Amino acid sequence: MFLGTVRFISKGWVQQLYIDPSYYFGYLGFEWVKPLEGQLMYIPFILLLISALCIIVGLFYRASALTFSLCFTYIELLDKSNYLNHYYFVSLMALIMLFLPANRNFSFDAKIWPKIKSITTKQWTVSLIKFQLAMVYIFAGIAKVNSDWLIQANPLKIWLQAHHNIPLVGSLMQEDWLAYTFSWAGCIYDLFIVFFLLSNRCRPIAYLFVVFFHLATWYLFPIGVFPWVMIFSTLIFFSAQFHERVLDFFSRKTWRENPVKPKRLSSLRKKQTRYLLTLYIIIQLLLPFRYVLYPGDLFWNEEGFRFSWRVMLMHKEGHATFYMVDPKTGRESEINNSKFLTRTQEDQMATQPDMILQYAQILKNYHHGKTFHYGDQKITVENPEIRAKIYVSLNGRPAQLFVDKKHDLTKLNYNLYHRTWLEPFKK
Repeated sequence: MFLGTVRFISKGWVQQLYIDPSYYFGYLGFEWVKPLEGQLMYIPFILLLISALCIIVGLFYRASALTFSLCFTYIELLDKSNYLNHYYFVSLMALIMLFLPANRNFSFDAKIWPKIKSITTKQWTVSLIKFQLAMVYIFAGIAKVNSDWLIQANPLKIWLQAHHNIPLVGSLMQEDWLAYTFSWAGCIYDLFIVFFLLSNRCRPIAYLFVVFFHLATWYLFPIGVFPWVMIFSTLIFFSAQFHERVLDFFSRKTWRENPVKPKRLSSLRKKQTRYLLTLYIIIQLLLPFRYVLYPGDLFWNEEGFRFSWRVMLMHKEGHATFYMVDPKTGRESEINNSKFLTRTQEDQMATQPDMILQYAQILKNYHHGKTFHYGDQKITVENPEIRAKIYVSLNGRPAQLFVDKKHDLTKLNYNLYHRTWLEPFKK
């Protein structure tokens, strides 16, 4: 994450994604989270760099873990246009690390405060990280068990064809059989890799598959540091002896010196830990299944889509035309979306229903009370209606009507209820 943050800053993405936009699409219940003014927005990213570096070397670990968790999650809550599953994963891992004794050895903290030093840890501290990694893989595999992915080999069929110019193997990228191979292999990999990693006999070979799989996805798709995060995080599945050998190599066994027996937890702390762990695990197990509460096609409606490990499962393109309607005169004006949104925001908004409603409110607030000239007339618009005609293409299908112009979007509530105003998906 230290290297990922350096990359994020160096590519100008802080400016592009968090300073340049005029408007932001907050998450439901977190709309109050706002960006810092102008160049001050670099501050949380600088704090990410400092705290990540301190976590690496184990210096002021608790404070650093808290700083990293707060800053990273704050940045992610600013604009759902930038949502990615692996950002959600990092936020969860950062939260978990707040409660892990990751500075008890091989750290500057253990040098400064020798009393905290210990060469053992509770089993749950290791198992919780394994559990979180398992959630990513297994739910990503379950999500791939659908007709588009397995029967149509979409969206991989679409994405792989874009790599036709790769040296030596470019022509293969246009072959349907390769798309089917990658689709089925990806599904099987995600569903079963964790179980092979848990097996002492299979673990070394399974880890080679982990490395190959993530290097391939890193090369073919623009998913940033996520493959590297998974390659190195998955080492947690290796035995304690493996990690001891690694530490021995780097520290000449000095990490074993003067071990202190860890303090026993009180019965109250044990209960609190057990309850918190149980609650966290239940939430992580149930959250990806909340989509079953909604009728209709998940990929079309996107109800229950986020935070459920549906990694790179669909290719969705939208064309959205918005209109401002003066309710008094019935006059209608077509809106130039690029005047209000960045390219990324416009692309994401055109296919995501909750963002469509948020954008409608942005347009209403902007036009309310504005005076427009129609020839010699001056008309002040009060409580304008915002309507839209939106067409969406899902996984290469012909574009279908997504939102009909008959709806005044400002009258629709932004909440978790089923979105009956969306046009039904026709397969």
